[in-house]
Amino acid sequence: MTPSDLLQDHVRRILATATRVSHELPDQALGWRPDPQSNSVGWLLWHVGRVQDDHVAEVADVEQVWVTGGWARRFGLPDDTMDTGYGHDPDDVAGVQPGSSTVVVDYLTEVTEQTVALLDTVTPEDLDRVVDDSWDPPVTLGVRLNSVVADNWQHVGQAGEVRGLWERS
Repeated sequence: MTPSDLLQDHVRRILATATRVSHELPDQALGWRPDPQSNSVGWLLWHVGRVQDDHVAEVADVEQVWVTGGWARRFGLPDDTMDTGYGHDPDDVAGVQPGSSTVVVDYLTEVTEQTVALLDTVTPEDLDRVVDDSWDPPVTLGVRLNSVVADNWQHVGQAGEVRGLWERS
């Protein structure tokens, strides 16, 4: 298994897990939060897609799926929104309204497809290429991709927990 194969396996599993978390989830449950300061399942899974889409498109030098697919409107956001959710306050979280789990899964599927296409071209040597020199030490492609995977796993797990809390509420 190559590093590219391993990363592809992760992003496919992230999609599969997000799909299971949102499966048969009533639309109103997507926006449910355990308390006003918490994130919802809809926001968490939107954030998973946005971080992966934003970060991978940047290192691949391609346009984000978010833009090419006109996804903002489907999430209840203004068309020109490029936000990934970083630093959102409770009102911002409440503003992300995917409307249905189908919207969330469809967006994540397109993002995953774009990520897998990039990873098909990545060699082990590419992973050492510096993609962001504003950090000390500079961030390599391997570190950036690993960061995306780690962030995605964390938030998919949180979405599963919020779903469980909603089911027990």
